[in-house]
Amino acid sequence: MCGAAAETSRSNAADIGRAFLARLADPLRPSLDFGGISVVVAHPDDETIGCGAQLSRFAAATVVVVTDGAPVDLADARANGCVTPADYARLRDTELREALSLAGIGDGVVRFGVPDQSAARHLGALAKRLSTVLAERDARIVVTHTYEGGHPDHDAVAFAVHAAVELVRRKGHAVAIVEMPLYYPTGYGWAVQQFTPAPGITECVVTLTAPERELKARMIAAHASQRRTLAMFGVDTERFRCAPAHDFTKAPRDNAVWYHGNSWGLTGDQWLSLARTAARDLNLEPI
Repeated sequence: MCGAAAETSRSNAADIGRAFLARLADPLRPSLDFGGISVVVAHPDDETIGCGAQLSRFAAATVVVVTDGAPVDLADARANGCVTPADYARLRDTELREALSLAGIGDGVVRFGVPDQSAARHLGALAKRLSTVLAERDARIVVTHTYEGGHPDHDAVAFAVHAAVELVRRKGHAVAIVEMPLYYPTGYGWAVQQFTPAPGITECVVTLTAPERELKARMIAAHASQRRTLAMFGVDTERFRCAPAHDFTKAPRDNAVWYHGNSWGLTGDQWLSLARTAARDLNLEPI
């Protein structure tokens, strides 16, 4: 019964996802009322980078922010005049609330509070908690990170979303996953706001209007503590696609070396080991 229910919900979810992207690309910019829409991101500011100009169109949206945005090593905290990770987390949350208010989102925020850079160490718990949120909010669409090998927290959230959606699909609940790209390393630097290739998957590129570019720029400015990082992101387009069936037990690209050049406390091999363990513990096929 569970297998049949899951298969039916996957088929229904695919239809929902395609319909969502078609309306997303509509130049008339209609409201996107698909029942429950959840935006699930790793850090305060990821929502702005990925879909800031579209947030006001997401009817009754829930924004789930998995980490507190405050690495425990204190380097970022001290650079922003904060003494403790808790101080920095409060600053990041204040910036998040300001950015979301510009998009008309006030109370619809769920904060998991996982320490920044440690989401991959809580994959199973995150998946279960997310499945509860999705069920309670009657989610039909989840907008989240793609699996790209750029930041371990981004990839951890992608895993957790796919796992959570699989858990609720087993109960016959159709949920579509729509991805947005942020960044990943290449041999020539960072690929920014570009998807890694997925054969057969069509991108939806939303070219922002002047008012949308202005809104997104204001939202980026609200995340003032991240100004240096956010300077590499543009405000001309936002990209989306229906999520392919990622295999999180394997690297997302041919390049097996991820997260290089950053002190994020996790190698690509360690991330894969954690993902394999979580997939096994959750009794999931490659997702």
